[in-house]
Amino acid sequence: MAAMSWRAATAELAARDDALAAVIAAAGPVRLRPRDPDGHFGALVRAIAYQQLAGKAAAAIHGRFRALVPGALTPESVLALAPEAMRAAGLSAAKTASVRDLAARAAGGELGLAGLPRLADGEVVARLSTVRGIGRWTAEMFLLFELRRLDVWPTGDLAVREGWRVAHGLETPPKPAELEVLGDALRPVRSVAAWYCWRAVHLARGGA
Repeated sequence: MAAMSWRAATAELAARDDALAAVIAAAGPVRLRPRDPDGHFGALVRAIAYQQLAGKAAAAIHGRFRALVPGALTPESVLALAPEAMRAAGLSAAKTASVRDLAARAAGGELGLAGLPRLADGEVVARLSTVRGIGRWTAEMFLLFELRRLDVWPTGDLAVREGWRVAHGLETPPKPAELEVLGDALRPVRSVAAWYCWRAVHLARGGA
């Protein structure tokens, strides 16, 4: 069976959830950022840099870090950097340790980054979670934005929970366990639901 397109998945979501259908009508089609130009390794480095930070601050730190490597961003080029230089670019001590652990495991072949697209979602999460500082949320962002998986449901993401609240007119956001159950009716297009939950928050704040 051919893989469902994001356009078809959006139509499927709209047919299943009237509240999210209204967000879809207001926000337009899904617009994912381009895949990372530095490949799977670069995407994971970026995901670590963006952990627990607002977009502009995270982008600035990631940009300064990336500028430390003038050529291709590879595990070897990262391991050649002094930790002090990474810290000076704005990475915290914990994120510096995470990026270096990622680089070491990738350089040693332990992660098998090239083979990740062939693995099931749960296997990708399990493998990436062996890296220091990479938990379920970071692995889920990699699945959604880098591997373009259609059924990722990041229930631990605060903005997804808030977006569900906004879209469905709730007083409080659902807890992760509650959102997990609510998302069951949206399989296998939960990545699209997550994206429109993010858009619901953006629109509620006056975003175009």
